[in-house]
Amino acid sequence: MRAVFMPRNFTVLRACRRFIYARSIDDRTILRAYQTTFRAAITAGYRKLLKTCSPHELPTRPPHFEGLAAMSVRTFRASLFTLAIAAVAALGVAQPASAAGENYVALGDSYSSGVGAGSYTSESGDCKRSTNAYPYLWKNANAPSSFAFVACSGATTTSVSSGQLGALSSSTTLVSVTAGGNDVGFADVMQTCVLQSEATCVSRVNTAVTAIQNSLPGKLDSLYTGIRSRAPQAHVVVLGYPRFYKLSGTCIAGLTEAERGAINNASDVLNGVLAKRAANSGFTFSSVVDEFTGHELCSGDAWIHSVSIPVTNSYHPKAIGQSGGYLPAFRSAA
Repeated sequence: MRAVFMPRNFTVLRACRRFIYARSIDDRTILRAYQTTFRAAITAGYRKLLKTCSPHELPTRPPHFEGLAAMSVRTFRASLFTLAIAAVAALGVAQPASAAGENYVALGDSYSSGVGAGSYTSESGDCKRSTNAYPYLWKNANAPSSFAFVACSGATTTSVSSGQLGALSSSTTLVSVTAGGNDVGFADVMQTCVLQSEATCVSRVNTAVTAIQNSLPGKLDSLYTGIRSRAPQAHVVVLGYPRFYKLSGTCIAGLTEAERGAINNASDVLNGVLAKRAANSGFTFSSVVDEFTGHELCSGDAWIHSVSIPVTNSYHPKAIGQSGGYLPAFRSAA
């Protein structure tokens, strides 16, 4: 998978990226993103590049996924790469080789702190910040001017707002965040499905989906407003969550196919809400679904822990899930 690194002053490229992530959400969001793209194109004088973002040239959604979770995946990456090359050629500007000068802050829950990836820093305590987590890996590869890693296991949108945003400032240039899973009872959903009946599991998943659709959007809006308020100049990347299961896969025990399908659907719904709220806030959403495809539970090559000891590792990415899944998804959007 080829990552796309774009100069920070390419307003057209960023606007087009926002447009692409907004596709398939709703017409109002598409119109807002398209208008942003048009204004950026006129301001920069890149009328020809505007064609690259034309809604008539973009599919409604990737053909092999029905959910919204795959919006930022490889299906669109070729278009982004073509756009980046065209802009670079037009402007005669070289693509940067490093992120020197970036002031990067990594916010979020256990999927950003790296629970399940091992090698936790001693200062992080119960937050379990791992040197194998994608923020730390990105920092090592790109040498930003400053790096604040404050993501914490168990974090919700509320606790990120109250306990992590202090790391942001007007000088922050790059932010990553995962949040929302714990707000809708991720851990309780999985515990219910492992320990109780199929009917009880599916009912609990449906309750979580209702919370995702009804209560989570307002919580995300509040968090994203807080991030923008404290870091007004930052490029903010919201990362999603993987689908957990390969259906009709290699598992011969454990959850039923109905339970696995319900959990995957909940992940799709969650990613769709994250993508929409991120687009409405002017942030970039980056899905990890495509990176984890072929590496779900029951795939035979899982990058996600199943029920594990310690139990906190359960249903979290392994170290390879951070380096092979989250890191590329972040790198392509940062």
